[in-house]
Amino acid sequence: MIYFDNSATTRILDSSADIMRDIMLNQYANPASMSRKGLEVEKIIRNSSKTIVNIINANEDEIYFTSGGSEGDNWAIFGTAEGYVRSGKHIITTETEHPAVLEPLKILEQRGYEISFVPVDNMGYVDVDKLKDMIRDDTILVTIIFANNETGTVQDIEKIGKVIKEKNPETIFHTDAVQAFGKCTINVKKMNIDILTVSGHKFHAPKGTGFNYIKKGLKVKPLIYGGGHQRGQRAGTENAAGAAAIANSATDSYKNIDEHTEYVRQIKKALWEGISSNIPEVYINGDTVENSNPYVLNVAFKDIRSEVLLHALEEKDIYVSAGSACDSKKKALSHVLLAMNIEPDLIEGSIRFSFSRFNTVLEAEKCVEELTKIVPMLRRVQRMRR
Repeated sequence: MIYFDNSATTRILDSSADIMRDIMLNQYANPASMSRKGLEVEKIIRNSSKTIVNIINANEDEIYFTSGGSEGDNWAIFGTAEGYVRSGKHIITTETEHPAVLEPLKILEQRGYEISFVPVDNMGYVDVDKLKDMIRDDTILVTIIFANNETGTVQDIEKIGKVIKEKNPETIFHTDAVQAFGKCTINVKKMNIDILTVSGHKFHAPKGTGFNYIKKGLKVKPLIYGGGHQRGQRAGTENAAGAAAIANSATDSYKNIDEHTEYVRQIKKALWEGISSNIPEVYINGDTVENSNPYVLNVAFKDIRSEVLLHALEEKDIYVSAGSACDSKKKALSHVLLAMNIEPDLIEGSIRFSFSRFNTVLEAEKCVEELTKIVPMLRRVQRMRR
């Protein structure tokens, strides 16, 4: 099997799975319990927080464990909107965000909030000058994705954060870092990030795990109410096994991040060079191989229907995606590629290949070999139907 769908989810590390299993079987006390066993589990959670804060340059009391990216994004948006409603009802975002950001914003719009969209160019980069012009006194939140899940475009988050705080220091800056954490260096203080959302299963931690960094002192309201867990901000018994596993996978991702980045970039480079030199009329959606997230390659195949190509590759035991896995069952064209002004016929033929350090250049070469057979055949069929 060749698994080139790592933006959808990743294989959990063996060590993280072992940690989870050990805690679930042997350290299963409720961390809210005042018993010795409960305090031992609470210590596991606290140590997991310490691991994360050292990676992103935060404080221990600024980390809140969640169930993943969707909860984290919803919390950032609804919590900020509710906590700062007296300061304003204006929010800025982009049209290239994940649905976990866009859908909550639609709900807020129905509730009377004003949502403004800062434009992106044909590679998906935010127009920072335009963003600066759009920020107002009543702008309570700017939410911009760190690394795009479909194209791999990585925003200049440090520059964006600086512009936001220069224009309005009271505006909260949230970034969905689901596809960036474990792959990009993140310094929340240097980047002026107020809220950061992370999901574990995108970097070899288990599904159903994640965390939000929320800068101390913010008036962000809880999304989930109940007991006083996590300093009263996120109700529900903490998932100690998940917290320990996500911390372990985070440590593993960052301890050799430069080595991992270069290794994966060679896979992406081999795949793109193989495709572009052997198959005509193919185009990268997003920035170049050198400048974009090495873990994602989005390719438009002219005169191809992406779902047909996807299933043809699947027959060869090669697994890819036609856009976001969270949105793949919908028939509409990719909202991300539309926002980048990609031609609709090219969007229809766009495939996302996404990698991990467990892939190989040999797999990329095998994928190219199959594509050079499949694409011409599918094009002949497609053109005959015109």
